[in-house]
Parts: sequence; structure tokens; C-alpha cells
Amino acid sequence: MLIRVEIPIDAPGIDALLRRSFGGEAEASLVHDLREDGLITLGCVATDDEGQVVGYVAFSPVSVAGEDRQWVALAPLAVDEQYRGQGIARQLVYEGLDSLNEFGYAAVVTLGEPAFYHRLGFEKAAQFDLRCRWPASEEAFVVRPLADDALNGANGLVEYSDHFNRF
Repeated sequence: MLIRVEIPIDAPGIDALLRRSFGGEAEASLVHDLREDGLITLGCVATDDEGQVVGYVAFSPVSVAGEDRQWVALAPLAVDEQYRGQGIARQLVYEGLDSLNEFGYAAVVTLGEPAFYHRLGFEKAAQFDLRCRWPASEEAFVVRPLADDALNGANGLVEYSDHFNRF
């Protein structure tokens, strides 16, 4: 298993993985559109011994209360069904967080399974007076600071790219 930054040749494998993992077109179309518009800050893949994409995570820019604070959203995260339970999702997220930290990004937000993300150091965003546009998402909306001062003065609506608004 190799975890690395995605390269252009990975796009078809990422697309196929997202279609299989989510049982439809939405996430694959989202990643395609984000990529086409230059809005993928970072994408990481997990590949098997034959080089096939078996895991993927994408990060894209968000604003906080209308400001660019060097924050990104983690979405989507997918691992091929036959590879689940091996820690690949955790490894993908950590690889992304490490790279984003090196690049100087301040924080990461995501909507997802709270128990999983809490184990990775994410905290409930609402406790910092942060929210997203999707109703009833308070429990699932989490944040992980990468910089010590990332949450200082940060509150309000976290806005994802318009590409996410079609969900």
C-alpha cells in the first residue's frame, strides 16, 4: 500500500473509486468539477501493489465569515470496500494534514462521522461558534486546527465552494 499525493493519471481511478464507494455520480462529479476549476488544494491517494487507486481524500478551500483564513475542507474521503478496516482512511487523512501543515494551511473542517474524526484530533466546530450551511449538521461538522492560532477570532459561517451547494 502506497499513500501519496494524487497525480493526473490517477483521475480515472479516483472517479471509479468514488462512484463505487458512494453508489452514484455526485462525489465523482464534485471532485471532477473541483479539479477542473483548480479548487483541489490537495488530493491524496492510496494505491495497491498494482498501482490501482483504493483510497482517496480531497481538500478544497473554504472561507470563514467571508474571510480567507487559509482553511480547507476535507471532502470526500473514500476507501474501496475490500480495503476498509485497515486504517487506510486514517492514513490518508494524516498524510493530508501533514502536507497541509507544511504548506502553511491553518485549519481543516469536515462533515462526517464524529467518532472517527474525533479520534483524528477534530473537535466539534459548534463549540467554536462555527457552522456550515447544511441544516442539522451540528454534530457532524468538525474542525481541526493546524496552526496554534487558527481558531483565534474565527467564528460564523464556514462556506464551501459553490460546487458543494448542489447537494
